[in-house]
Amino acid sequence: MEQNDNALRFLELIRRSNRGKFKIYIGMIAGVGKTYRMLQDAHQMQKQGVDVQIAYVETHGRHQTEALVHGLTVIPRKNIFYKGKEIEEMDVDAVLQIHPEIVIVDELAHSNIEGSRNMKRWQDVMELLDAGINVISAVNIQHIESLNEDVRSIVGIGVRELIPDSVLQEADEVVNIDLTAEDLINRLKDGKIYHKDKIQTALDNYFKTSNILQLRGLALKEVAMRVNNKVENESITSADSNIRRSMVLACISSNALTPIHIIHRAARIASHYNTEFCTLYVRRPSESPDRIELASQRHLINHFKLVIELGGEVIRTESTNVMGEIIKVCNERQISTVCMGQPSFKLPYSLWMTHKYRRFMRFLAEKKIDLIIIA
Repeated sequence: MEQNDNALRFLELIRRSNRGKFKIYIGMIAGVGKTYRMLQDAHQMQKQGVDVQIAYVETHGRHQTEALVHGLTVIPRKNIFYKGKEIEEMDVDAVLQIHPEIVIVDELAHSNIEGSRNMKRWQDVMELLDAGINVISAVNIQHIESLNEDVRSIVGIGVRELIPDSVLQEADEVVNIDLTAEDLINRLKDGKIYHKDKIQTALDNYFKTSNILQLRGLALKEVAMRVNNKVENESITSADSNIRRSMVLACISSNALTPIHIIHRAARIASHYNTEFCTLYVRRPSESPDRIELASQRHLINHFKLVIELGGEVIRTESTNVMGEIIKVCNERQISTVCMGQPSFKLPYSLWMTHKYRRFMRFLAEKKIDLIIIA
């Protein structure tokens, strides 16, 4: 078994060495200069004789950004007809055929139009990396899956186009494009971000100083965590490769909303401590395939999909003893933190369930496992 593991690790090293390098610029908000910085990088590398080309860049009509496109090779986009309209998308086939040393790919969280090679642009990027093409890309923090709820709580608006945290974990370098709130607001007022008829609306909403300060702090912490995790990972020698790290466990049900919060919290804790997380769903007899409601099935499918997108593992078991299954997984997986919803003790089983819950709490205390209850 150990010999097989060593062989697989060696094959993974070979695969990674042939893979393209991946750099991501992260911004706290639109207009901080992510695309501008990518294009500056491209010009600097081109002067060094590097074959760097633009696979996709969105200038948003910003004149300074548009000026930097000139002098760089732009790979023509692919035109796709969708609902009577002609839509432009990145031509992945053309990029693979040309095979530049480095490509610039903007709007990492973009959802491709129906009929495209992949559903998401980040999937296009993964394909380019697998082909040995180096990629520089960019994304704002509201598009990071595990930060989406945090951003929503700050600005009151969520977004649909998201990238899994696992995409950031693939990056060889993550760079924060930072601006002070004052500098960003001045850029907005000078018309360098939006057209003049949108400036006041932006100032009254998303670009409030309080919002910018909180988003800036979120972006700085995110990048600092990613950099720290990368340094920690690289410091682990091959001799330490068999060391097992403690994991975070998310315990979910088939409910619609609470499991989403539990999964996000577990993923964030795991990222913060540079470890992994798994999600446990215990199917009780009331939710057997022939008895579970269609809505509950749909919720579970979405929950499992979210776990995978965030880089976690789904564990499914069947039992009438949910607490017992949690304890079992804690013992098997070296769990350090358990995230779960508020327990509900309904009559006539409340006394019995309370007793089991106390035993569960004693187990966590003995094993020194942290418990996070999410209402």
